[in-house]
Amino acid sequence: MTYIIAEPCVDVLDKACIEECPVDCIYEGNRMLYIHPDECVDCGACEPVCPVEAIFYEDDVPDQWKDYTTANYEFFEDLGSPGGAAKVGKIDKDTPFIVGQPPRGDAH
Repeated sequence: MTYIIAEPCVDVLDKACIEECPVDCIYEGNRMLYIHPDECVDCGACEPVCPVEAIFYEDDVPDQWKDYTTANYEFFEDLGSPGGAAKVGKIDKDTPFIVGQPPRGDAH
């Protein structure tokens, strides 16, 4: 199990969660952040600091956002497990599901 970042993060990318993560498992894509399912230690430090309440424990993702669970896993299919987001930096991609989402907020 892991934590999942859902729709409220799209085009927001606040990054408060990155600062709280003790294992550096939250990676930045173009339109949202993603939690690496193999690197996350399920500590939950990220969840309460998210200003848009986009982070959920995998079993608790609201039904309307279940596709974000799949998108979170798919983001890392080609990337593998680099062992920390800081050394990788921003990754110039998103999953097709996220790319297909309508613009949110002031991002576009």
